[in-house]
Amino acid sequence: MQLRWASDSKMHPVVLFTMLLCEFLSLCSPSVSEDLKFSEINRFFSPLSLPDSSLQAQENSFTINSIHMDSQPSWEVPNGHNLTLQCLVDISTTSKVRPQHLMLFYKDDVLVYNISSREHTESFFIPQARVFHSGRYKCTVILNNKEKTTQEYQVLVHGIPNPTVTLDKKEVIEGGVVTVNCSVKEERPPIYFNIEKVELNTKIVKQKREKLSQENFLLMDFPIEEQEHVLVFRCQARIVSGNKLQISESSRSEYVTVRESFSIPKFQITPSGMIIEGDQLDIKCTVQVTPLVQEFPEIIILKDKAIVATSKRDHEAVYSVMAMVENSGHYTCKVESNRISKVSSIVVNITELFPKPKLEFSSSRLDQGKILDLFCSVPGTPLANFTIQREGMILSQGQNFSKIAEERDSGMYSCTAGIGNVVKKSSSVQIDVCEMLSKPRIFHDAKAEIIKGHAITIGCQSINGTAPITYYLIKDTDIFQNLLVNSSDPATFTDKPTKDVEYQCIANNCHSHPELHSEILRVKVIAPVEEVMISILSSNEVQSGHEMVLRCFVKEGTGPITFKFYKEKENRPFHETTVNDTEAFWMEKQASKKQEGKYYCTASNRASLTTTSPRSSALMVKVFLAPWMKGLIAVVVIGVAIGILIVTAKCYFLRKARAKQKPVEMSRPAAPLLNSNSEKVSEPSVEANSHYGYDDVGNDVMKTINQNKDPQNMDVEYTEVEISPSEPHQALGTRATETVYSEIRKVDPKNERLP
Repeated sequence: MQLRWASDSKMHPVVLFTMLLCEFLSLCSPSVSEDLKFSEINRFFSPLSLPDSSLQAQENSFTINSIHMDSQPSWEVPNGHNLTLQCLVDISTTSKVRPQHLMLFYKDDVLVYNISSREHTESFFIPQARVFHSGRYKCTVILNNKEKTTQEYQVLVHGIPNPTVTLDKKEVIEGGVVTVNCSVKEERPPIYFNIEKVELNTKIVKQKREKLSQENFLLMDFPIEEQEHVLVFRCQARIVSGNKLQISESSRSEYVTVRESFSIPKFQITPSGMIIEGDQLDIKCTVQVTPLVQEFPEIIILKDKAIVATSKRDHEAVYSVMAMVENSGHYTCKVESNRISKVSSIVVNITELFPKPKLEFSSSRLDQGKILDLFCSVPGTPLANFTIQREGMILSQGQNFSKIAEERDSGMYSCTAGIGNVVKKSSSVQIDVCEMLSKPRIFHDAKAEIIKGHAITIGCQSINGTAPITYYLIKDTDIFQNLLVNSSDPATFTDKPTKDVEYQCIANNCHSHPELHSEILRVKVIAPVEEVMISILSSNEVQSGHEMVLRCFVKEGTGPITFKFYKEKENRPFHETTVNDTEAFWMEKQASKKQEGKYYCTASNRASLTTTSPRSSALMVKVFLAPWMKGLIAVVVIGVAIGILIVTAKCYFLRKARAKQKPVEMSRPAAPLLNSNSEKVSEPSVEANSHYGYDDVGNDVMKTINQNKDPQNMDVEYTEVEISPSEPHQALGTRATETVYSEIRKVDPKNERLP
C-alpha cells in the first residue's frame, strides 16, 4: 500500500482524494448502487472550486421542456365516479440519471397534493368525486431553481346524491310538531335545502321552507295543523359549483299519521221549536277531546263578533238568556288549543212579542220657560206598563210627561214599555233647554293705545246663557273671526291692527232670541317713527347772508313727534321741537360761514321702543360768500397788502439814512444846538421827506441831532443847501440837485458852561 501511494504521488491531489473516497464507499457499502455513489460524490464536491476542465466533466445541465395535465376518464364525470388527474412533464438533462423534481397539484389556487419524484408522470387520485371536487386545477414542477406551471383545467362533477330524509316521529296529534332531518352526507357545505310538507291524499303542498345550511344536513320543525291526516315530507338539495347551480332529485320521507286533538264543535238550541220573546233561550256548544291531549281546549260562543260565553275546563259552553228580538242573529262556536282552531255556526230567530216603544216630544230644542211635552207609545196600542226617564231618573210612570222647561232639564230622555217579563226601551232622545244670553261684554288687555303691528287680545263674554256660545268679532264692519265656546268662559281673539280700529262682539247660542251685540271698542294705534330723512330747501350750497332752512321728516309716525337737529361732531342738538306732524323745520335767516358743515336729525314719538331714536343720514351744506362781500374782502386784502408794502419801504429808507449819518455825527461837537427861544424844533415828517425824495441819511442826521437837543434851551435855525448827488445810484429820483436842511444851534450865553 505504501509503494502504491508513493508511485501515485505525482497524481493530482483531487483525483487521488476521489479515488480514495470511492474505495471507501465500496468497502463500507458494497450494496450501494453506482448512481447513489455518484450522487453522493457529486454532493460532496459541489462546494469545492475545481479547475474549469474538471467542472465541465462533473456539472449536469437540465431544462423543463413542457408540462401539461390530463384527466381520466374525462374532465367531466358523474357524481360518485373515480377521477384521476395526471401531471406530465418533459425534462432534458445531461445526466444519465433523471433528476429528482417536485410536483404540486392545485385546485382553485389552493395546494391539494404534492410529491417528489424522478418520473415524467405523477397522478392525483380522487375516489368517488363529488360536487365540491369541481374546480380549476393546475400542476407545477419545481427542479432546483427552475419552475414551470400548466394552464388551468376545469373539472366538473355532475349531479348531487339524493338527500336522505328522516323524521323524529311517525304519528302526531294536531297542534304538535314534526322535526325533519334532511342531509347529503357525501357533499360539503354550504348546501341549500328545500323541504316541503305534502298532504298525501291531495298531494297539495301544505307548507314549504328553504334555508342555506353550513352543515351537510338541516333540521327543521313543521307544525301540524287541523284537518291534516296523512303527511309526507320531500327534500331537495342545491349546491353552487363554480358559476353553476346543481340540483338534486327530491327524496321522500316516511308517512306521518295525524290524529285529531278534538272534534268539530256542535250546537244545541233550547227551545227547539219557535222561540218567542220572553222564553228562556239556551245556546249550548259541545266538543269531544282526544284523551292524549295535554292541554284542554277553550270553547268560545260569539254572537256576531261579541263573546257571550266561554269555557276552559269542560266539554261544553252555554249561553243562557231571556229571549228578545235583539238576541236573534248569527252565533259561532270556536274551539281553540294552541295553533288548532275549529269552528261551527248557527242562526237563531226570535219572534217579537210587541214592537219597541217610541218617545215623542214637542221639540228637541226649547227656550227656557217654554213647555216640555213627552209622550211614550207602542204601535198597535197594546196594554203595557210605561215609564219616562231622563238619564236613568224616572220622571213619570205613565205615557205622558209635561213641565215648564228650565236649563237643568237638558239631557237624554227615553221611555220603556213592559208586557209580562218583556220590557223594551225606546231610543234615547237628546233635548236641550236653552237659556237666553246676556249682553256680551268686550274688553282687551292693552292700554288705550297700542303700537302698530303689536298683538292685541280682545275678549268677548256673556255671563249668562246656555253653552255652547258662538262669538263673532267684528272689525270695523266685517267679521274678523268666530269662536265656539262650550262654557261661560270668555272667547279670546288676537289681532295686529295697523291703524285706528273699532271692534264689536256678537254672541249667539241655541236660544231663539236674535243674536246680541256688545258695545263698540275703539282702539288707538300708534305708528312708530319710520325712516327719518333730512333735506334743505333750495340747494345744498347757500349764499352768505341768505336764508337757510333745514327740513326733517319721517315716512310714517303718529304725533306728537320730537325732532332734533344736530351738527356732526356735536353731542347736543342745536334745535329741538315737538309737533303733531311728520315734519319739522329749522331756519337761519342770515347764513354765514359757521353754518357750513354736515347735518342730521332724529325723530321719536311715544311708540319708540328703544332709547336711541332713529336718525337720518348726513346732509352736507356749503356756505359761499356774496359777490359784493368778495369784492370788499378783495379791497381790504389789497389795502392791507399796500400798507404792509409802505411800512416795509419806510423801514428800508430809515436804515439807509442811519447808515449815511454816522460819519457826520462823529465829526460834530457833542454840545447840543439850541435856538434863542430854547424850544425844540419840530422834526420833519418822515413821510414828507420820503415823499420829496429825501434819503435815509438826511433823516438819520436830523434824528441824531434832535436826540442831543435840550428841549428847554435849544433854538434851531435851518439853512437850505443844494448839493449834487455824489452817487447817482443812491438817488431816489431823477433830479440833478437836492435841497438839504442843516440845523444851526444857538447857545444861550447864560446857560453856557465852561468845559
